[in-house]
Amino acid sequence: MNRLKSSLILAAIAASASIPSMAQLNSSANEISKSLDIFASLFKEVQLNYVDTLDAKKAIDTAIYAMLDEIDPYTNYFPSEDSEELSRMATGEYGGVGSIINKGRDGRIRFSEPYANTPSKKAGIIAGDIILRIDTTEITPKHTVQTVSDLLRGTPGTHLSVDVCRPYAADSLMTFEIVREKIKTPVVPYFGLVGPENNIGYISLTSFTDNAFNETKKALTQLLDRGAQSLVLDLRGNPGGLLESAVNIAGLFLPKGTEIVRTRGRNSENEKVYKTEHKPIAPKLPLALLIDESSASSAEILAGAIQDLDRGVIIGNRSYGKGLVQTSRQLPYDAYVKITVAKYYIPSGRLIQAIDYSRRNSDGSVARTPDSLTTVYKTLHGRQVRDGGGITPDVKADPLRSNRLLYTLQSEGIDIDYATRFAALNPTICPAGQFEITDSIFNDFVEFIVPQNLEYENDYPKALEALRKVIDDEGYLNDSVNANIQSLEQSLKRDIRSDLNLNREPISYILTDNIVARYYDRAGAIEATLRFNRPLQEAIRILSNRKEYDKLLSAE
Repeated sequence: MNRLKSSLILAAIAASASIPSMAQLNSSANEISKSLDIFASLFKEVQLNYVDTLDAKKAIDTAIYAMLDEIDPYTNYFPSEDSEELSRMATGEYGGVGSIINKGRDGRIRFSEPYANTPSKKAGIIAGDIILRIDTTEITPKHTVQTVSDLLRGTPGTHLSVDVCRPYAADSLMTFEIVREKIKTPVVPYFGLVGPENNIGYISLTSFTDNAFNETKKALTQLLDRGAQSLVLDLRGNPGGLLESAVNIAGLFLPKGTEIVRTRGRNSENEKVYKTEHKPIAPKLPLALLIDESSASSAEILAGAIQDLDRGVIIGNRSYGKGLVQTSRQLPYDAYVKITVAKYYIPSGRLIQAIDYSRRNSDGSVARTPDSLTTVYKTLHGRQVRDGGGITPDVKADPLRSNRLLYTLQSEGIDIDYATRFAALNPTICPAGQFEITDSIFNDFVEFIVPQNLEYENDYPKALEALRKVIDDEGYLNDSVNANIQSLEQSLKRDIRSDLNLNREPISYILTDNIVARYYDRAGAIEATLRFNRPLQEAIRILSNRKEYDKLLSAE
């Protein structure tokens, strides 16, 4: 790290924290004071003498961000203009129009999913509308999604005018007058009954905001009233949120006073034990939690506690591995810092943090803790579990596969383009749970794709080249072997029609999600795609077999 960057980082210390009195400083006080004096002098010299004008705020912000980057990815600085983002992360609320936007292949930004009962939806905006102007600002391909998002957001009650172009509409140019509202994104976008006998409850929980407990409790209560005899709680893709929300949700299934998690930090104020505080409403309901590599933080606290206490079966793929706790602190001038203050330990005593950011390689990189270095712990019933790498599921269940073709279809918005055309040509569809991609729809999608000369890469050419190199290095590459490799390469030559048909199931999932959302919003899209949810199907199978369920939770 060069001296300028080091000095800027030290300046960030002064900018983001109160320096203790000299009597309280430890043995490094003189070094800290010396470094801060050096930075102050350096900054003054650069400010006064550098050939071009120095943006002082940008320089200090760069220092702060550089310092925090050296710590961990979760300790973040929020200047006053970004403080709303910190609030949104905790509450799920923001002022705006209530829609996801994205950029298409042509670079134009469009509404891709207006949320139900929000200003955008109520105004008449639909998915696929291309944004041409917001108030007096003309939106061009040069604009970023973030820039346009900032223009759409604002104080609830304020007005904005949005001009759009609607594809496949006769009168395609439209203007919408919208009043911004406080948008609160639901963290339980869907719940319902599933399974062959329609007696297994399913709840999709997307985040742990301050309202997550209330939404989950409401959904669970309604499912129990409708006859649910077991429950699947889907935490896949849930990045976490408030620790307290995870504890409260765990309390729906565990006895009052059960320890869920404890935190330990450098200061005694960060050492806390969190226990359930209310009488559970489903203490004996058979339970399955779905997790994946994107389930993190509070999602892992909930899943880990349920696993450690043998309260339910964990299904899916190993979780992210975030065992660090953050809290926000206010700084001068309405700025904030979200800082890692503790590590959390779930009931068995294990820490599931996968990366130790205090131990970096010589190049500054970090790596996950190898499984060979993890420690074995025991659940309440004596089952073996490990620390140091997220939550390992009791039953592994992979989702639909992904590849370069599927990534390209989604990243370039081709799936959205097709759904836009489909909705324009089909004013109505059948109920969400009954919708499926028929042969006719799929073939229509293929014909929609093929003329576009879609550019995407397959992984096998690199693999074949690597194979050829290994064979050559070992001295076995002769004309016959090379001819065989070339023959294999030719047989695997990319063909868009063939590739689309080979990927029919995941493509059908993507199209179902996009199409149904246009008619029945996000809840309908989730309901329509449950049949593609392989971990859910595995959970239904296990919950339908009480003997297998009980065996999975025993130490035998």
